[in-house]
Amino acid sequence: QVQLVESGGGLVQAGGSLRVSCAASGRTFSNIAMGWFRQAPGKEREFVAAISDSATYTYYADSVKGRFIISRDNAKNTVYLQMNSLKPEDTAVYYCAADPRRGMTKPSYAYWGQGTQVTVSS
Repeated sequence: QVQLVESGGGLVQAGGSLRVSCAASGRTFSNIAMGWFRQAPGKEREFVAAISDSATYTYYADSVKGRFIISRDNAKNTVYLQMNSLKPEDTAVYYCAADPRRGMTKPSYAYWGQGTQVTVSS
């Protein structure tokens, strides 16, 4: 079992930056790939970014490439999503996920956090 707790969401103006964090517990964090997904009202959950267990590989959705950065600190059991140049269309609930089962960009992860709201005002 893995427990995930997100934090750091909030309200920010367009063009601003925000960093969300996800603290993990329950299993050896350094052995687990992690991902971030988001879901806006009325839309399906979509992939945002993912990072391999050793941080060797990172993946990004085209919509956030060049603006968002995923990273992890295995000593702190935490994964981060640094979001820059935010746009109103980035507004969503952001979910942290652990242990992908069918590819790192698909919402097939075994464990999910409760989500944190990110709102970008225009």
